[in-house]
Amino acid sequence: MPPGYSFSIFTVAMRIETTTKQMSRTPMAPNVAHVRVRRQETSDVWTLEIDPGPDFDCAFTPGQFNMLTAFGVGEAAISFSGDPVKPRFIHTIRAVGAVSTALTRLEIGAPLGVRGPFGVGWPLPSAKGKDILVIAGGLGLAPLRPVIYRLLAERDQYRNISVLYGARSAADIPFGSELSEWRNRHEIDVEITLDHASVDWQGHVGVVTSLIQRARFTADSTIAMLCGPEIMMRFAAVDLLDRGLREDAIFLSMERNMKCAIGHCGHCQYGPVFICRDGPVFPYGRLKNLLAIKEL
Repeated sequence: MPPGYSFSIFTVAMRIETTTKQMSRTPMAPNVAHVRVRRQETSDVWTLEIDPGPDFDCAFTPGQFNMLTAFGVGEAAISFSGDPVKPRFIHTIRAVGAVSTALTRLEIGAPLGVRGPFGVGWPLPSAKGKDILVIAGGLGLAPLRPVIYRLLAERDQYRNISVLYGARSAADIPFGSELSEWRNRHEIDVEITLDHASVDWQGHVGVVTSLIQRARFTADSTIAMLCGPEIMMRFAAVDLLDRGLREDAIFLSMERNMKCAIGHCGHCQYGPVFICRDGPVFPYGRLKNLLAIKEL
């Protein structure tokens, strides 16, 4: 038993595992998994590789999410951040609340609950043969990381690929070594900007939307995929429209308030849509009027 975990939590996990084996699997029944790898990305961000057991299919579509349970604390929706070409349950989590903090503190071998995959992913099939813009802010890079893996694995099927990423500071950049590797491979253009830079930062300073002017793309043959704070995505979408992209060529990942993951509880209702069931990836045209409503 990993240090710091009580017998009662392990007992609960084993009881849930026994129960789910005895009943037909339902969307609300978690599978008991275990932490295989735990890696710290930044001061408050960790990546977990999870072993869901030998009978669990790990295939997923980039943009989808799992519901992860910290036993005794609660459940949270966490997007996949790993390579879909080599499907494993990899999730990158920021410790911001009780559940996410508990998940990031799980040690190797510790149990947790998994439900999923759920949701609508990024439109990669319809993006083939086009220029691709991947625009991320903060931890929004994590749900877009599987997209970048897939683009690199199928590089000959796309035209120009640009990854535009913004972070608060250099210390807040996750996957820093991978970003450097992608940039050095010269197969894609990678641009990084910081809100606040130290004296040793040699790169761009400013909001991530300022990088759009530097990207190579043909407006009438481009698909843009955005994930990050909603205000960032809203302004980025407006800039892309100004550059000539159509509304149906801009896609946003809206990850907010998901509780049940199957559209039953209503927590993630956003106007007429349910984020968990109808998204979390949406074309901009479907959300533009909702994004303009303050405090919705």
